[in-house]
Amino acid sequence: MHKEVWIFCPVCQNKTRLKARHDTVLKNFPLFCPKCKQETLINITKLKMTVLTEPDA
Repeated sequence: MHKEVWIFCPVCQNKTRLKARHDTVLKNFPLFCPKCKQETLINITKLKMTVLTEPDA
């Protein structure tokens, strides 16, 4: 049985509408937070979330 965990917003730390499992892999995923109305690019592998920052031009 796989454990599912909620994905939290990296900006406001609130729960989003998505869950991830241990075998979930997301690359360059646009995570939208319904609470703070912000979209953030993230990567998820083995339940570890990293936030992608785009360099300023």
